[in-house]
Amino acid sequence: MFTPSYARLHEQGLLSDRAATALEQLRECRLCPRACGVDRTRGGSGFCRTGRHAKAASFGAHFGEEAPLVGSHGSGTIFFSSCNLLCTFCQNSDISHGAEGVEVGPREIAGMMLDLAGRGCHNINFVTPSHVVPQILEALVIAADAGLDLPLVYNTGGYDAVETLRLLEGVFDIYMPDFKFWDPEPAQAFCRAPDYRDAACNAILEMHRQVGDLVMDDRGIARSGLLVRHLVMPGGLAGTQDVMRFLAEQVSRHTYVNVMDQYHPCHRAGKDPRIDRRITAVEYEDALDAARRAGIHRLDDRKRITVRML
Repeated sequence: MFTPSYARLHEQGLLSDRAATALEQLRECRLCPRACGVDRTRGGSGFCRTGRHAKAASFGAHFGEEAPLVGSHGSGTIFFSSCNLLCTFCQNSDISHGAEGVEVGPREIAGMMLDLAGRGCHNINFVTPSHVVPQILEALVIAADAGLDLPLVYNTGGYDAVETLRLLEGVFDIYMPDFKFWDPEPAQAFCRAPDYRDAACNAILEMHRQVGDLVMDDRGIARSGLLVRHLVMPGGLAGTQDVMRFLAEQVSRHTYVNVMDQYHPCHRAGKDPRIDRRITAVEYEDALDAARRAGIHRLDDRKRITVRML
């Protein structure tokens, strides 16, 4: 019988200690690589524009995630407002840039988790969690008290601090980071994060150290491990070849990777001609070939519809 990692921590009385440690870090916030240093307990907010309490935009059973997360009853997603990256091409800009949503306390977040569990979801999937790790942990204590027993998914843009991730060891069973960019120039141009590659590499190595390769049960449902997403960008701007080589050579050849083809110009993408178009079928096939050449063999195989451009 599957038992989520946090259940063991909770039984040992350590989960509440993790939450307390994380909440204390809000006083001089360096939860993510932005290291803003603001006191979020007294109304301060840095790059993520989030104070003491998280904001949630929506929650529900989601069937658009990767097959190992969705299964038959969906992935129980909680979408947090704002973000620590704020990509210029964000496809959820109303939530990230617009910060749509309502402020929620720990009991409200715990209630969302328990509601999703009651619907039969296979996991609790926290979308854009990097800036609200303390708020998630304090809510998890309440949910675990109430009997939550689903694996947790850390669904992140990949711009995470190793020190924060270490607070989550033994809490999250599944890490699902993006690896957006290899080169500093596009990372700066589109995310104002020239250090993105270094941060993402270090974060993914730490995630894999904690949970290893993706493990699924006999129904094909993910129970633990690492799943990496990589969005193919026009003109090779994402640096797919280097990303795949890093995953294969420094993380694991068995890394489960979703090479995504759904890029389309959103938000302010039209202001930069480099990204003001969809990718071509050839660009996408080249990205898949790059993954295979690097040695990545666990590629998400959902059927895709790719727009062909002349």
